Amino acid sequence: MQNLTFVEKIFRAECGSIVFKSPDVVLTHDNTASIKKTFQKMGGEKVKNPDQLLVVLDHNAPPTNAKLATDYQKVRELVREQGIKKFFDAGSGICHQIMSYHAKPGMIIVGSDSHTCTAGAFNAMAAGIDRTEAAGLWKRGETWFRVPESIKITLSGSLPEGVYAKDLSLWIIGMLGSAGANYMSIEYHGEGVVELSISERMTLANLASEMGAKNAVFPPDKVLEAFYGQKVKGIWADEGARYFGEYEIDLNDLVPLAATPHHVDNVKSISELQGVKLNQGLIGTCTNGRLDDLRIAANVLDGKQIASGFQLLITPASKEIYLDAIKEGIITKLMNAGASILGSSCGPCLGTGQGIPADGFKVISTANRNFLGRMGNKNAEIYLASPATVAHSALSGTITDPRKDKSKQIKFPYQKIQSPTIEIKNTDKRKCTAVWDYSDVDHLNTDQMFAGNLTYEVLSSDPDGIRPHLFKGFDEAFADEVMPGDILIAGENFGCGSSREHPAVGLAHAKVQAVIVKSVNRIFYRSAINQGLLLIVSREIVDFYKRGDAILLDIQEGIIQVREKRFEIPPLPDKLQEIIKYKGLVNWIRSVI
Repeated sequence: MQNLTFVEKIFRAECGSIVFKSPDVVLTHDNTASIKKTFQKMGGEKVKNPDQLLVVLDHNAPPTNAKLATDYQKVRELVREQGIKKFFDAGSGICHQIMSYHAKPGMIIVGSDSHTCTAGAFNAMAAGIDRTEAAGLWKRGETWFRVPESIKITLSGSLPEGVYAKDLSLWIIGMLGSAGANYMSIEYHGEGVVELSISERMTLANLASEMGAKNAVFPPDKVLEAFYGQKVKGIWADEGARYFGEYEIDLNDLVPLAATPHHVDNVKSISELQGVKLNQGLIGTCTNGRLDDLRIAANVLDGKQIASGFQLLITPASKEIYLDAIKEGIITKLMNAGASILGSSCGPCLGTGQGIPADGFKVISTANRNFLGRMGNKNAEIYLASPATVAHSALSGTITDPRKDKSKQIKFPYQKIQSPTIEIKNTDKRKCTAVWDYSDVDHLNTDQMFAGNLTYEVLSSDPDGIRPHLFKGFDEAFADEVMPGDILIAGENFGCGSSREHPAVGLAHAKVQAVIVKSVNRIFYRSAINQGLLLIVSREIVDFYKRGDAILLDIQEGIIQVREKRFEIPPLPDKLQEIIKYKGLVNWIRSVI
């Protein structure tokens, strides 16, 4: 093997291979309570390698009800019983920020959260997995990886005044699309990379999941060495490595951007959105809650007052960042300007804690997702932007360009025709001849399939509890009318969004025969396999299907028939076929390992 990409080197296998590896770090968070139950179903008693685990309580920290508080206590008992040393209790910070204190160049890192890819800023191979897979790692210490295709993004120049890493991230997402890097590895190259701090690299790596990527990674360069204060020995791609796609971006060309409701790739320049009335802002989260982000906001707001009636929330990404911001006077500046400082947690981002917007609110946020209902209210709208844009917008109460020199006014050059955000009502029947027809629906996300604010109320290890909530944010009829043997057919980027495995658990428990889609989000694909749910990726089948068609599936023959046409089911690698055969990873591990 010659001229290898980063992932081919770290996995020591060619693109497309399936390999089994033991990760250096396995991250879990509030979902650890659910993972424990799945671990026990697998026959697990003692974690194979406690030193492999990093456990952080952050998504509902501090817990918002008695059940969650009890789950938190169960996690504390678990880490004590299992001898897990890398444990960070509520208030310590957001797991991806905590990971920055443990990630090292050349590591393989996985976590039961889709934004685990943030650790790619440290030259690590970091990717999200689901809860069932995390439980399997507790028992076995290793898991399967498909070596992905790679995309090379070469950066030149430097970011102009008023333009930040968040704008660059949104530029790339708008350019590629929310499914444009599905199951791929993104490598950042070029002289422009040296201009980016570790914090900025974390923002870019974090948002790789919003374009469907498995991971994003930066080189082990002098910036990383300055961060560690010593020489580092990492892994990097060879000259002449083969890439699925290559892109060049001159940072000097960029302008402030925002992702507009309700898709992260619905990107527009701030100059196109200037004056849109806002009600609320959020600065923080794992994407933009670091000290330099808070400093940028404080410098904008210092000595000023946020607009009357506007609510500005601040969430430092960790306790250390919070304390540094206090010492530096940042928190005082923000509070004097009228901001409310929340604890270091994920709550406002996914709508499980404080900061849920009111009906009709328009929110501008530094977070990573703006799906309908993402912050806990599907009657609100979310715009995503940089901390500087959010801070300037908080002062005016409208979307505001953060640059001093606003002479460069451009329309974002990669405007896409967005699929409408569909919410199906009972009057719109989608089931016919045992087929649920969502073939006209692209980007059906996990929040629509199972509400984010229920994620820790109903554990993924409780399929009976999941069933009544399936697809309630999208199709009211589905949970009540889905039957064993039904088939679901859908469009592009199915299952995008968080690593929440509840939808795959629920569909498998409902005995759905198969899910047939044009393309699928990487983590949902893994979740489907891990639950023994047959997921078939075939654009040809979806395009050929017409509502009312019966779909005949012969798994033994590997054939799907729609009307007069027969399609072959694309074969899975042997190990993955075994998992499907055993109806999921839990049964496979319990029976085979």
